[in-house]
Amino acid sequence: MTVRDATFDVLRRTGMTTIFSNPGSTEVPLLTGLPEDLEFVLALHEGSVVGMATGWALARERPALALLHTTAGLGNAVGAIATARVNRAPVVVVVGQQDRRHLALEPFLAGRLHGLAGDYPVWVDQPARAQDVPGAIARAGHEAVTGRGPALVIVPMDDWSAEWDGTVVAAPHVVARPVAVDDGDLAPLVALLEGAASPVIVTGSGADSPRGWEGLVALAERLGCPVWQESFGARAGFPQDHPLFAGILPAGRAGLRGALGRHDAVLAVGAPVFRQYPYEPGPLVEPGTRVAIVSDDPAEVHRSPAELAFLADPGTVAGRLAALLPGRAGEGATGRPVPPPAPGPGEPLRAAHVMHELAVRLPPDAVVVEETPSSRPDLHRLMPARRPLGFLSAAMGGLGFALPAAVGVRMAAPYRPVVAVTGDGSAIYGIQALWSAAHYRVGALFVVLANGRYAVMDRLAEKNGAGKVPWPAFTEVSLSAMARSFGCPATRVDSHHELVGILDDIVPELGSRTEPLLLAATVIPDLEFHP
Repeated sequence: MTVRDATFDVLRRTGMTTIFSNPGSTEVPLLTGLPEDLEFVLALHEGSVVGMATGWALARERPALALLHTTAGLGNAVGAIATARVNRAPVVVVVGQQDRRHLALEPFLAGRLHGLAGDYPVWVDQPARAQDVPGAIARAGHEAVTGRGPALVIVPMDDWSAEWDGTVVAAPHVVARPVAVDDGDLAPLVALLEGAASPVIVTGSGADSPRGWEGLVALAERLGCPVWQESFGARAGFPQDHPLFAGILPAGRAGLRGALGRHDAVLAVGAPVFRQYPYEPGPLVEPGTRVAIVSDDPAEVHRSPAELAFLADPGTVAGRLAALLPGRAGEGATGRPVPPPAPGPGEPLRAAHVMHELAVRLPPDAVVVEETPSSRPDLHRLMPARRPLGFLSAAMGGLGFALPAAVGVRMAAPYRPVVAVTGDGSAIYGIQALWSAAHYRVGALFVVLANGRYAVMDRLAEKNGAGKVPWPAFTEVSLSAMARSFGCPATRVDSHHELVGILDDIVPELGSRTEPLLLAATVIPDLEFHP
């Protein structure tokens, strides 16, 4: 029995039997003659490899396996690894290395891999012996779940054929992570909320689970208070069609103070205190406003400027608070969004038109993967998340996430309709994922808002008074043609009438499709961008 055989047994035991990869020569000894019960999924770029694994891990709520090729592969995937970390995705990344027996001579393809991904992996290991590889991969699965991010194992190529001594796998079979909380420990938080005249909840990615939504709905209804979503969050932590949902928090301090200013107690649940984008001077909240946080992410808790911090499962804590607190009259939240009027004859499409027509047709269990920076406010306003995992975005801010993540989500959850809504500039960064979608018959819908430019950069330049920008438009790029070149069916729509017709045909069958489709909607750039 070899180390390779023992590793396959670990993969079977841990459920990591789908291998997302773009391999090279250092991975050939592992992959040739792969057992039939292990599924190999090829992506044409390493960013897509990790992006697909990220979507798979988030949809399955368990570790996914990505296999990369030494320096070039890991280097190409660093941005996606960073996104997996900020998106709290448990991904095990195995990176091939040159033959251990002559690494001291730094042969061709030898990689200096330990620090290449920086601090974004939650754990990195190159086992001291070949026989330690199976245990390292098993441990990486536990580290990825506990650390809420990618765990990386570096494996020299000759390790796979080494004899397995069958003695020690340095990792437990099962790690139990109890989530119960003691009512006594919650007493300070109960006192804070009970004594508040006007509490408010801020929620985020860490509460995006059935238990999180159930607990937060119960708590918000008990307090009768509005619920805001963290800005630039990776996922929705509360049903966004609920009457108490107030919207997305502003990403600047002045707007944040304005949104929370009438409240004397703020409870952040599964969200940091508070995520911002442009720097603005001044405090985060008005003087006298008390702030508490509940999160199961230690780093999120430790860096948050809060009076009270609870390192615990957000849904469990919210549910217990709802049971412990007295009910009070509700004050409601903001009104429901007004859809944009349909364009008149000859008038161009806007991103908001596309999102509205999608929203009125998508079923409640649809997963919307977003990567359209200039149109994100419209998406949040018009396409509310109605189920856990109903919204998914790249919280790191880099481009190239939506297409591969949508493929991974759909592969992991074939019973849920999956739609990626992305700008054309964003789609180009992850366009290789369309080949994987077509080859593996992944029935996701990719909606590209094609305005032929980096519209968000144009708006930011205007906002900062930068004058004429040096970057050109790229209106000659055809995303539908690129999709077809990768084997993915594609169509282009230029009018509202065409858009409505094709969505009427496609959306009702999204849950059962086995063929992907890219829909390139020609839209004019949005006039404003509000980060």
